[in-house]
Amino acid sequence: MRYIFKRILIAIPVLIGITMLDYLIMSLAGSPLAMMQGPRVSQAAVEAKAIQLGLTQPLYVQYFTWLGQLLHGNWGYSIKTYQPVWSMIAQNLGPTLLLVGVSLILGFVIAIPAGVYSATHQYTKGDYTVVTLSFLGTSIPSFFLSLILVYVFTVLLGWLPSGGMTTLGTGGDFWDVVRHMVMPTAVLTASFAGSNIRYIRSSFLEILQQDYLRTAKAKGIGRFLTINKHTMRNAMLPIITVLSMQVPMLIGGAVVVEQVFSWPGLGLLTMSSIMTRDYPVIMGVSLLSALIVLAGNLLADILYAMVDPTIQLH
Repeated sequence: MRYIFKRILIAIPVLIGITMLDYLIMSLAGSPLAMMQGPRVSQAAVEAKAIQLGLTQPLYVQYFTWLGQLLHGNWGYSIKTYQPVWSMIAQNLGPTLLLVGVSLILGFVIAIPAGVYSATHQYTKGDYTVVTLSFLGTSIPSFFLSLILVYVFTVLLGWLPSGGMTTLGTGGDFWDVVRHMVMPTAVLTASFAGSNIRYIRSSFLEILQQDYLRTAKAKGIGRFLTINKHTMRNAMLPIITVLSMQVPMLIGGAVVVEQVFSWPGLGLLTMSSIMTRDYPVIMGVSLLSALIVLAGNLLADILYAMVDPTIQLH
């Protein structure tokens, strides 16, 4: 508990630094008022809006104003829709967690057995097949694979819907949501599993060459216990490190996939906010993403101690 508390204290300045960098980069992209300008909008109206939003103040004043509101639980209001930022994020968070969570579970189910099989059957046809498929999953861009799946399963075969989370005009029962999830989940799972199979394979190959495993085999422990008891635990440490880094990348990949499949999640919200320069919403999503990354790193450190009892967290 003391270690967790120390890590949280360390994460606070890191989080503030991330928000400062995000705010600076966002300000360099241009003013959101540029999206309002047009023949029907007078310059006086634009200037009045700038004063209302506090955009006439120095950048550091704008940032600390936003940070002060955040500390009071106010995530701000959307410039485009005037809705509270947190309510917009909460409304789109569920679909993203559903999509990413299912993809994460399926990715684990595929990557770990495939990586173990590839390592324990090195230089066989099965090993070459697994490695080739993992390279394909990693190399094919998400948007390109998404378009291929839409063309095959929607345009040619007509089996699956091309976008959305539910069928328009219906309440969207369980199987309707599942049908809409198949293609975006397949894209994210292919990318996640493809990139992690190689790491798992390399980790297992390194452990399998250790002297204590040769001793275990010589004692006649058996292949099953050797792999699942002795090799698995020792190989999990580098795997946990890689997987904790892959989760934020999976969420980032969901931005593209949600855009292609019109999935009503944070990715679609992020893209629409960037296109309209809705800075409060962009800052809210960036803050949530940073919290997820920091929480993932903390979880990885805790899992280290669970996998390897020799690691002491202080």
